[in-house]
Amino acid sequence: MSHTPHELAEEFPDKVDLISQLRSSDAHFAKLCTEYHDVNRAVHRAEERIEAVSPTAEDEMRRRRMQLKDEIYGMLTAAV
Repeated sequence: MSHTPHELAEEFPDKVDLISQLRSSDAHFAKLCTEYHDVNRAVHRAEERIEAVSPTAEDEMRRRRMQLKDEIYGMLTAAV
């Protein structure tokens, strides 16, 4: 299996413990992380040409991934 870039642990290496804590204590945060993971995998599969998607769909997935990452980051910084 190939390495999927942009995993949350790589994006926020100093916040891995906090991510784990919030995933287990905050249902909304956990949902965001799950959606981020799903979208990130879909982007990776599109970039690697494992699954064919239109350029527009790929761009939309990237934008959604960024929105999720921004929201997750906001919650991480608010929790500190």
